[in-house]
Order: sequence, then structure tokens, then C-alpha cells
Amino acid sequence: MKITVITGSPRKNGNSLAMTRAFIKEAEKCGHTINLYDAVSMNISGCHACMTCYKTGRACTFNKDFDAIASSIIDSDGVLFAMPVYWYSIPAQIKGVIDCLFSLVVGEKNVSGKKWGLITCCEENDMSVMDGVRIPMEKTASLLKWNLAGEVLISDVLNEGEIENTDGCRLATELAHKF
Repeated sequence: MKITVITGSPRKNGNSLAMTRAFIKEAEKCGHTINLYDAVSMNISGCHACMTCYKTGRACTFNKDFDAIASSIIDSDGVLFAMPVYWYSIPAQIKGVIDCLFSLVVGEKNVSGKKWGLITCCEENDMSVMDGVRIPMEKTASLLKWNLAGEVLISDVLNEGEIENTDGCRLATELAHKF
């Protein structure tokens, strides 16, 4: 199975990326092929609502870096999003990527039936804090007609390495088996 993994954490040793690394390591052991995209290192802004998606030869007229992600999603069997919660929502570094998924709809790309998953974590000891990430991602996947493989939602981690005091990496490893 081909899986597109899209991350959105500016901390290279952060908690969501630690879980992502555990997922990728296990997914590769399972024989899956991983295409990893780090939204933080890419130049992708939000949707311009220009409706020219795929009409200019690119997925997004304004976001050249999104083309590789769009192609990977189209060619993949599954998609995993991994990010921390920032100010009760999706981090800006990955929000542009999520907004550009609109191009798949406008461009009439058939991406239905893919498996998808979510890895996220937050500082507070309150699971509802992750709703600002979880709910928009679930709605996005529903619109695209993707099937949920699973979600890893870990609260009460802030500083790098605190994920090691939770079952987050183990749950991310288990998620790899659901793809």
C-alpha cells in the first residue's frame, strides 16, 4: 500500500513527529511505501478560491509546492495527517495544504475510497482541545469520501520528549497496521 504522510510541526523533535516516525517505521515494516511531506518546509499558502485548479497544468495555480502532495494523494491508497494542536486548531504550517485539498474537488479527481488517519497531540490535559484539529479533518475526509483507519489523539504533552511518557508512539505503531 502507498501512504502519503503529511506533517505540520515546526519542532523537528516534537511529540507529533515522534509519533509520526513510529508510524512510518512500522508501516515500512508492514511493506507499505511512504511518501513524506513536511508542510513546514514547503511554501504553501491557503486557497485563493480562483477555481483554476488543474486548468493551468498544476493542482493549484498559486501553490506550486502543493503539486507533489496532490499527485502523491491521487496515487496513494492512504493518507496520514500528523500535527500538534496550535491555539486550539490546525497549525498554519499545514492549514494551507488542507485548504489546497479543495483542488482535488474542483479538478474532479477521484480520490474516494482511500484510508486516512490522524495523529495529533496537545499541551492541555483535556481531550476536547483536539477537536479543533479532529473535527475539520474528519469533515474533510468525509467530503473526499475517505475511510477512517484510525486516530491517535494524545493530550498533556508540551515539551519535546514528553510523548515518551504516554502510549502515543505505541498507538501510532498500531495505526500503521490499520492501513
